[in-house]
Amino acid sequence: MSGQGTISRPVRQRQSRRRRRVRLDEHLPVDHTLIRVYRIGAGLIGLVLLVFGILGLVNQIGVFDTGSHTTAGLNTNGALSVLSICVGVLLFIGMLIGKNFASTLNMILGVLFILSGFVNLALIDNSFNPLNFRIQNVLFSFVVGLLLMFFGMYGRVSGSLPHDNPYWRARHPRQVEDERRDQAAAEQRAAHAHRAVTSQHRQGAHRTAG
Repeated sequence: MSGQGTISRPVRQRQSRRRRRVRLDEHLPVDHTLIRVYRIGAGLIGLVLLVFGILGLVNQIGVFDTGSHTTAGLNTNGALSVLSICVGVLLFIGMLIGKNFASTLNMILGVLFILSGFVNLALIDNSFNPLNFRIQNVLFSFVVGLLLMFFGMYGRVSGSLPHDNPYWRARHPRQVEDERRDQAAAEQRAAHAHRAVTSQHRQGAHRTAG
């Protein structure tokens, strides 16, 4: 019996985590402020990357060309243009889906952009520079990465989230239940007080009429 209890406890914990994630999505309606932030961030940055990638392809630069070809002030080549278009499309998909997917996608891509900045910074003076990065590309990668992380973490990662925040509610189910019970008890007390006052008014009216 003790072995079965030990086995079932992790199962119950996993089920509880799944239910919590489901509730998290249910607490984020389509027009929720957080959803709009995730979608706007993904859409804006996705649009910038798409325009940059398309302009790079229009210039018909070689796939792994390492010359001084620039688009919108940034060095580029065919590989970087195609990669920018792919990431831009992915961000647009995140914008359309919204909810946790958009938030998580923004955070993941933000981290990847920052890592890409560091990796390509080391490749600038190297003969192997497949994306034709220069220092302005590195700075752009850092800025885009930070923006994506901001849009992905907004209202989700903080030590002082308000108690009506859906992420705080999903992480603190016991406190949510306590607050619900306290609110229900307060509403009951208010209802009893209202009924008592109404009853006193009625009794006073009857006495006056008598």
